[in-house]
Amino acid sequence: MGWLTRFVTAVAFLAVGIIFSPETFGSKSDSEKSPAVVTALKLVHLLCFSTAWGAALWVTFIGGIIMFKNLPRHQFGNLQSKMFPAYFSMVGVCCAASVGAFAYLHPWRSSGATEKYQLGFLVAAFAFNLSNLVIFTPMTIEMMKERHKVEREANIGEEVGWSKNQQEAKKNPKLASMNKKFGMIHGLSSLANIFSFGSLAIHSWYLAGKIDL
Repeated sequence: MGWLTRFVTAVAFLAVGIIFSPETFGSKSDSEKSPAVVTALKLVHLLCFSTAWGAALWVTFIGGIIMFKNLPRHQFGNLQSKMFPAYFSMVGVCCAASVGAFAYLHPWRSSGATEKYQLGFLVAAFAFNLSNLVIFTPMTIEMMKERHKVEREANIGEEVGWSKNQQEAKKNPKLASMNKKFGMIHGLSSLANIFSFGSLAIHSWYLAGKIDL
């Protein structure tokens, strides 16, 4: 487990502690909270949430697609193998910080149903993101490296797109099998990422309802 994963885990434990025992960290009723502390926590929540949501939007729907369509496949894969651990670590830290700040501002015992649901969506976003960081991304990277080795033996992988891979897989059972396994793991990773993004998107609607423009 790398230091980034350990750091994300530590922040997650802190956020969970705030959810279940906010008074331990000094959370009080709204009338007793310092206005400066409340403003600072709102800023932390807003900045961390917007960073996580913006990064997820860019990586999922813009940056990844542009890179796939313009980079040689092996170069694209190697870049993704370096980028995704950093991406999931950053989003994980931001989600955990958002959870902690929101839970401090809205203690579970005294919060209404709306705030409890929103806290649940934030926790879900963090959980899906953590599953990618700890489980799916390492598996995907390992499978990608194995498939790259098979593709280099077949003199493919330096082209843009999947056409040569699909052609080779028709006559190479080993590559076809690896494509299937990689597709399954990558699919689960993508699904977790979409669920995380969706949870953050729901929270963005909640925040929009709180803004007075």
